[in-house]
Amino acid sequence: MTFRAITIALAAVLCCGAGVSTLQKKAAAAPVASGPKPYTGPIPATPVASYPLPRPATVVKAVYEFASRRPDVLHYVPCFCGCEQGGHVGNDDCFVKTRDAAGKPASWEPHGMG
Repeated sequence: MTFRAITIALAAVLCCGAGVSTLQKKAAAAPVASGPKPYTGPIPATPVASYPLPRPATVVKAVYEFASRRPDVLHYVPCFCGCEQGGHVGNDDCFVKTRDAAGKPASWEPHGMG
């Protein structure tokens, strides 16, 4: 290699390293998005349907429990049944109507039962 080629290669490596370092610093300084947090405490009894469910009751109960504990996941899963017209933002809204300040489900949304 010639001196010129080595100089260009060294300059390219240094520029790339500086660019990566700058990108890493910007990524580290970026604020973390705040959204729903997982809930690990006790949950109220799941709702009971007065009509035949489209899935076994154990499955419905498991889905409500997951929705109560993991709004951080379901909040980003869209619902395609049209409930967004009723104010639902994410799939978690189909199961949990309200939460208290600690994130515990305060009331259930019967819409998720089917």
